Amino acid sequence: MPKRTEIRIAGLGGQGVVLAGHIIGKAAAYNGLQVVQTQSYGAEARGSAAKSEVIISDQKIGFPVVRKSDVLVAMSQTAFDKHLKDLKEDGILIIDGDIIKETSSVKARVFKVTATKTAETELKSKMYANMVMLGSITKITNIVTQSAIEKAIRDSFSAEVGEKNIEAFRAGLSLIKR
Repeated sequence: MPKRTEIRIAGLGGQGVVLAGHIIGKAAAYNGLQVVQTQSYGAEARGSAAKSEVIISDQKIGFPVVRKSDVLVAMSQTAFDKHLKDLKEDGILIIDGDIIKETSSVKARVFKVTATKTAETELKSKMYANMVMLGSITKITNIVTQSAIEKAIRDSFSAEVGEKNIEAFRAGLSLIKR
């Protein structure tokens, strides 16, 4: 049976959710998987709704739209409230735990990641919260390899900026204990 994983990363414009989805998609391709990545965001550059959807499969992807996500990453309360209804009951919910507080009614595996707080304290800028979250997504789901994500990050940035983003990605990996 083909393996297909539907991921939705949602938050606000300026949080880097589109970039995070792009990097996961690139990493999946590096791992030899089929991938489709789409995005949408509001007219304002910052603060409006933004989402990135990634479908990863070991087979050709015939329908490139996320219907029911296997993985929902919510980086804002608004994103959580809007997209939770589309998460499969047995899915994985990854939230920024300092932003989204109430998850008791959720029928999924819930992971609270302190992405924004970690970015601010360890990397001195909340701008890296998306890469911290990307590290946690990678560790929790094992959908793509750590080396593929790091290659995708390096291929998406200049050398200096890439290394700082990899540092943030690794900080996110370390937040998840196995």
